[in-house]
Amino acid sequence: MNIVGLPSLIDTYENYIWILYEGDKAWVVDPGESTQVIDFLNQNKLNLQAILITHTHFDHIDGIPGLKEAFPETVIYGPAKNQHHIIQTGLFEGDVIPLTMNFSLTVLDTPGHTANHISFYNDQALFCGDTLFTAGCGRLLGGTVEEFTQSIIKLRDLPDSVSFYCAHEYTEDNLKFALLVEPDNEALQQRVKQPLFKYPQIHKGPLSTLLEEKNTNPFMRFDDLTLKGKLMEHGASDSPTSLFKTLREWKDQFDQQA
Repeated sequence: MNIVGLPSLIDTYENYIWILYEGDKAWVVDPGESTQVIDFLNQNKLNLQAILITHTHFDHIDGIPGLKEAFPETVIYGPAKNQHHIIQTGLFEGDVIPLTMNFSLTVLDTPGHTANHISFYNDQALFCGDTLFTAGCGRLLGGTVEEFTQSIIKLRDLPDSVSFYCAHEYTEDNLKFALLVEPDNEALQQRVKQPLFKYPQIHKGPLSTLLEEKNTNPFMRFDDLTLKGKLMEHGASDSPTSLFKTLREWKDQFDQQA
């Protein structure tokens, strides 16, 4: 399976639209725009089979009408709990979408950023929308902190080798915050030395792996002993929800000051 990320809403939200393709068939994840997707599909002589939606914020779905006009047979999958009119086939946790004979994606409920957010994964790839970012995570915009905490734990339980694809390019800012909260993290120190993604160029392949995120992303490490102590100094209690909540609030304050 080939996977590329097309930049979208470059000057505002810095999204990625992920295109998966094999042979002459393609699938799209979270299309906030349509023009560049249609151009890519036509240039590569690809026929769009389905659109996979993690949640229904406009920057993830506004490209759907244009794609449906260009490829009328396209099936639109999304979270069943959302009941948004644009979703044709609602999905629940555990549902499986067979893309090819050798590549299927399983649905995982990952609310928190929104109340009805889902992710798609297999043993090779994770498409998690706005639940988890490179070195960061999404904001609370409809879900609860309890839900978000459990969603992060779910993603953390997936295999280390899984390739990681999120919906926004916020790496530089996220790494600055990660270094603030974990300045002595050696894996993080090494990650910061790596070249940043050349956004808004088309991105080929994964942004990261879950192993790298587990080692360097503070939102996957909120209950690590060292980080836990620092969060408790910021007022957290010794519970997963309180630790995650305190870390997310710290990041919100950091963003306001940036």
